[in-house]
Amino acid sequence: MQGVSGIVKILAVVQSRCGSTRLPGKVMLPLAGKEALVRLVERVQRSTLLTHTVVATTTATEDDIILDLCGREGFACFRGHPTDLLDRHYRAGLAFGADVVVKIPSDCPLIDPAIIDRVIAFYKVNCGSFDFVSNLHPPSYPDGNDIEVIPMQVLEAAWEAAEKTFEREHTTPFIWDNPDRFRIGNVTWETGLDYSMSHRWVLDYWEDYQFIKRVYEELYSENPTFRMEDILHLLTEKLHIGEINKRHVGVNWYRHHINELKTIGHEQSARKPVL
Repeated sequence: MQGVSGIVKILAVVQSRCGSTRLPGKVMLPLAGKEALVRLVERVQRSTLLTHTVVATTTATEDDIILDLCGREGFACFRGHPTDLLDRHYRAGLAFGADVVVKIPSDCPLIDPAIIDRVIAFYKVNCGSFDFVSNLHPPSYPDGNDIEVIPMQVLEAAWEAAEKTFEREHTTPFIWDNPDRFRIGNVTWETGLDYSMSHRWVLDYWEDYQFIKRVYEELYSENPTFRMEDILHLLTEKLHIGEINKRHVGVNWYRHHINELKTIGHEQSARKPVL
């Protein structure tokens, strides 16, 4: 798993596109004077355990704007399959010589770098015991701190074997839904709390953007490196901010495949959004 230098190359792959069906162009929406994608990558790059970060977008013409943004900001960019995210992550890992890929969605512009480091550190300490580590199976952190750590050989095995559309579209289900084949590790929130279905910090709907934008307005100017604890304190002090996207709390993609997934219980599947 080590490169020729003997150093493990841990590559963050931030999947990003402009073609979101629920909120088109969401990664380009402004947060504190920059695009949401820029703010996300800035936070990812504050991780102390990542060795490199790449934005993995698609070959679609509509995503030329992401390539241009990466060029302007000095971010590495990889272009791959529009819908086969498993293929895009695997080929990005190959292109950048990764030993380990860390999957981070572009809809998490409030992600905490300290949580990224905690999940990676757990993987490094236990790399002989687990083939895959995340903080999602089961989740406990506020939704929007999604981190999955995948060694390249495991990613390659999934790339070769996964056949179902949702397994390829969401990159890792084949891995974590086959615990008989892969040793699955999970990092839970050290507080013992579970805010995964009560605190929604992901960018998927217009109300999500209004919520995240408000958090940035409240916190960024005084502390650009604000942490999860700062957000939680803000939501305690100003309860109305948490109401902005409350109608979508608990919504996730699992609801579309709950009868196909073997290791996701109904308690982790989404309820329907309140209309």
